[in-house]
Amino acid sequence: MDVKMILAMDEKGTIGKDGGLPWKLKTDLQRFKKLTVGNGFNAVVMGSKTWFSLPNAFRPLPDRVNIVMSRNTNLDLKGAELALYDGRAIEIGYSEGCDELWVIGGAQIYELMLPRCKEVHLTRVHTTVEGRTVNAELHLDEFNEKVVETLPKSNSDEFDTTYSVFTR
Repeated sequence: MDVKMILAMDEKGTIGKDGGLPWKLKTDLQRFKKLTVGNGFNAVVMGSKTWFSLPNAFRPLPDRVNIVMSRNTNLDLKGAELALYDGRAIEIGYSEGCDELWVIGGAQIYELMLPRCKEVHLTRVHTTVEGRTVNAELHLDEFNEKVVETLPKSNSDEFDTTYSVFTR
């Protein structure tokens, strides 16, 4: 099972604001769904803040095993598995027969899981907004970057973006 990460962040490393995304990027959300669902049987792993930021209609994220990392064992996680530590999240993915485990946030989970990731799928949003940040480079110096796509602002996408895949 491959462990991969997917995130979008602005020029300062902002990834979220007020419990949600600080931008509207339809193209990026479509890419997120396509990659995390994939052709096989995949899982997504997230922190509890990310879990509770998902709209009720999309919680759990459909067609994926949902794994929530938290030390709070009393969370109401209908449709998701609880993992108290990073190794347990990976064990759940293996036990469910997943092909890929996608790390989808938030900041603490990204930083915790990065050493286990084979790939990082990063959308750079060419703006700066106030909100929750993650280390802007996530120490990606151990990875090789391939810029896949640069998209201009459009009716579907609020800002210009650059999508890259980093591999070890």
